[in-house]
Amino acid sequence: MSNSSNKGVAVITGASSGIGAVYADRLAKRGYDLILVARNEERLKSLSARLTSGTGRSVKVLRTDLNNKAELAKLEATLRNDPSITMLVNNAGVASVAPLLNADVEKMDEMIALNITALTRLTYAAAPAFVVRGTGTIINIGSVVGISPEALNGVYGATKAYVLALSHSLQHELADKGIRIQAVLPGATATDLWEIAGFPWQKLPPSIVMSVEDMVDAALVGLDRGELVTIPGLHDGDEWTRFEAARRAISERFGNSVPAPRYGIGVPAQQHAASPPYRLKGVITSRLSPNGLWRYAQFCPYTKRLPMRKALLGRKQLA
Repeated sequence: MSNSSNKGVAVITGASSGIGAVYADRLAKRGYDLILVARNEERLKSLSARLTSGTGRSVKVLRTDLNNKAELAKLEATLRNDPSITMLVNNAGVASVAPLLNADVEKMDEMIALNITALTRLTYAAAPAFVVRGTGTIINIGSVVGISPEALNGVYGATKAYVLALSHSLQHELADKGIRIQAVLPGATATDLWEIAGFPWQKLPPSIVMSVEDMVDAALVGLDRGELVTIPGLHDGDEWTRFEAARRAISERFGNSVPAPRYGIGVPAQQHAASPPYRLKGVITSRLSPNGLWRYAQFCPYTKRLPMRKALLGRKQLA
């Protein structure tokens, strides 16, 4: 089957399996030529042959270890210098389910290098080139743990919080330059990332595990609709809208030249002692509730129940 439309070249990292492989399939069918990036060359070549035969698109394979500085630099150069590239899907990443006290710090360092450093360097290579060309799309694959780091390993959650924060900043900086930035936050998805992390997804309740095909298809619909952040598993999209509105609103109130009265700095001791304890109302706290928004957190391998926050925002009960 041949596809005559051409939307340029999409570079997909972590493309040999799972989310990256499905993105490759879907984008080829949408008219993109592809550059597939991963360490497993055999899988890449097999996927390339299947996509070329099935879609007629040009599919190039780049066997690359993104934790290898020299190999990463070659991919950066490709992104900077190839004018046919119109999309970057930052999908490569690793996870961990180990609690902090049991985690190997060297493994955590490798996770940071892949999930943060490589993603950042590839983004820094692609974004300026896209700006010069006046068009381009960057899709950053994050995770729901980026907004609920209590769910899994803290370093993993922190790396995904970084992906979301960087995406917000890029959206703010590049929106008027014709560059699209989308952050995708999957929940539990049926990929081998879980098994590599030490906890196969098959051990999770089937009701909370999304197929990788459905996840990617939903993410691409979100891209088509102009979503800046896409959370395929969040059924009430207004919850995210309220969360974002509250985040942006509170950020405007951080800058003050004096500490808040609740800290008693510069307040007479008698007046401070008479003041009632300060309580935050209507915002998310770090306390966990019996029913998490993404219930897969209740089934972490290092605790039988580690529920996430009861809601993103606006629910009256916070346990």
